[in-house]
Amino acid sequence: MFINHPSRREFMKLLGVSLGAAALPMALTGCASATSQQEATAEAAAMPDSPTPYPRTFSHIGISVPDLEAAVKFYTEVLGWYLIMEPTEIVEDDSAIGEMCTDVFGPGWERFKIAHLSTGDRVGVELFEFKNQQNPDDNFEYWKTGIFHFCVQDPDVEGLAEKIVAAGGKKRMKAPRYYYPGEKPYRMIYMEDPFGNILEIYSHSYELTYSAGAYQ
Repeated sequence: MFINHPSRREFMKLLGVSLGAAALPMALTGCASATSQQEATAEAAAMPDSPTPYPRTFSHIGISVPDLEAAVKFYTEVLGWYLIMEPTEIVEDDSAIGEMCTDVFGPGWERFKIAHLSTGDRVGVELFEFKNQQNPDDNFEYWKTGIFHFCVQDPDVEGLAEKIVAAGGKKRMKAPRYYYPGEKPYRMIYMEDPFGNILEIYSHSYELTYSAGAYQ
């Protein structure tokens, strides 16, 4: 018996109609390789009749530090992040990366050191040490526009907090707080790394913490 299989695009359209564009990458997870999934996701996102925007994934963050080697040591040994590119010096010149950085920073940046790390869930972390690096007078101006902290997740909030303090960081709260006191074990605490960057620790995942509403 001859079966007329739908083409890839027709199959994707059928999935898009029945599942919605947001569910399409999940539908393809079990039946395609990583490369095929990326191609399918890109094709689905490009469909003009897609009802909702494709939810972009988080690629990386950039953190400025005064001592690159010390920062690599802290983030790999205390937070357990993977070092995927050793510290490297970038110079302001006419190389591809030199010109790229001049487009970003403008002329006169001269040189900086950079290392690349990755978290356990594959989010990239760029650590920068710039020439003439300066620490802000106030490292917690949370009322000003911009990013004022990032958050990591560890079921042992208290244990990780103590490791950060032992490595030269500090607590910004006396002890972790509970989102659902007496009901659920969801905890958080604000910390500083040894370089003054603000980080938070969650005991549970972000969507789990907030899906039922955490402000009680």
